[in-house]
Amino acid sequence: MSHSQRVSIQECFSKLTDPRRRKVVYPLINVVTIAICAVLCGADDFVAIAAFGRKKEKWLSRFLDLSAGIPSHDRFNAILGAIKVDEFQQCLLELITAVHEISGGQVVAIDGKTLRRSFDRATSKSAIHMVSAWASANHISLGQVVVDAKSNEITAIPKLLQILELSGCLVTIDAMGCQVEIARAIVNAGADYVLAVKDNQPTLAKGVEAFFVEHSQDDFARVEVRRQTTQDKGHGRQEQREYFVCRVPERLPDRSRWPKLAAIGMVFVCALRNGVEHMECRYYILSKYLSAKRFAQAVRDHWSIENRLHWQLDVTFQEDQCRIRKGNADANFSTLRRTALSLLKNNHSEKVGIKNKRLLAALDDDYLQEVLFGN
Repeated sequence: MSHSQRVSIQECFSKLTDPRRRKVVYPLINVVTIAICAVLCGADDFVAIAAFGRKKEKWLSRFLDLSAGIPSHDRFNAILGAIKVDEFQQCLLELITAVHEISGGQVVAIDGKTLRRSFDRATSKSAIHMVSAWASANHISLGQVVVDAKSNEITAIPKLLQILELSGCLVTIDAMGCQVEIARAIVNAGADYVLAVKDNQPTLAKGVEAFFVEHSQDDFARVEVRRQTTQDKGHGRQEQREYFVCRVPERLPDRSRWPKLAAIGMVFVCALRNGVEHMECRYYILSKYLSAKRFAQAVRDHWSIENRLHWQLDVTFQEDQCRIRKGNADANFSTLRRTALSLLKNNHSEKVGIKNKRLLAALDDDYLQEVLFGN
């Protein structure tokens, strides 16, 4: 481990507040570094993190002061349960961006996910629901916030937007996030939006749908339209998607409420699954008159948060089975998983899946170091 690498990881966590008030036995940098490395290598709970630390103590001692030994699993649980969630995720994001530069102007998808087994009947604690931001081009989790138990994603998304650097990005959110204040927050951050429109905005939704229904009848002969068609095959299904983008009509109901509203979009999906045809129309509002290709990319990239983040967290990291729930430990462990996934996805030296990359990191110290520090 080079001196610059030791300095880098120390610097990333220099602003993390140590929640302990009594005499500190184990340095905080040791706790978080061991936890990161352990989760990269397959640890899914605090017992596994402590076991990883004991087995890898010789390697870890190359860049950590382990004179006090390795903390117990209860100590890992207590410390990570007390660390401030927002500070921890900011430090972890600094670690990722120190290794992998985030591309400017890319699509940032925002969506929510429930950690289903994080509920606690003994304390009447509900399962936590987290809203995440996913940089689709770099496969990096940019941040996440916990939805308040008595609230929903509508109140959580603005909090997430406040901690993100979005200038020049294109932000996509599903229909739950189609709210005027959220659109305004995105525009104020110097970004543009592509928001799905459904019945939670009934006046707007009916207006957008009526426009596309009317002009589809004569194949958009009376208005300017940008369009693209894509076809996909695989897994026993065939799909054709048609993307349409039009400038926002002057008489669109509810138009004046939406900041910087410039265009509306439609996606028509015709899918053949197991010999049965399925058709669906989806509608969107846009703050920029995008090309049809860019609009299609934004829509497809939004789905990547489900396929490349949430699915991996459930299948590879077993997030839905995790019973961690003490204090902030559930949210902080969730952030650890997202950090590990981002680091593993951005390593391209091994052409294997995420599950096998975790195994390789556990078996090969040099590969673990490569994933953690990018070299």
